Amino acid sequence: MGGLFVETEEARDEDVTIRLDFLVQEGQIRAEAVVRHVQPGRGLGLKFTALTEKDGPRLMALMTRLRSSPQFPANPK
Repeated sequence: MGGLFVETEEARDEDVTIRLDFLVQEGQIRAEAVVRHVQPGRGLGLKFTALTEKDGPRLMALMTRLRSSPQFPANPK
């Protein structure tokens, strides 16, 4: 649970800190992350740097739900 990949066409420089805000079934999730990998035109690999105590369990619940969804394969290529 150290980070995630966000699909976006918007480019960012590596090592830039960004703020993430999600509003999902599990509730609002706020986090800070640093850009670790950039795939131009495809997306960003982000590493979490700050997550509140209440947002951590919500993020875990979201990831558990997404992993069990048939839309997201267990072993993406």
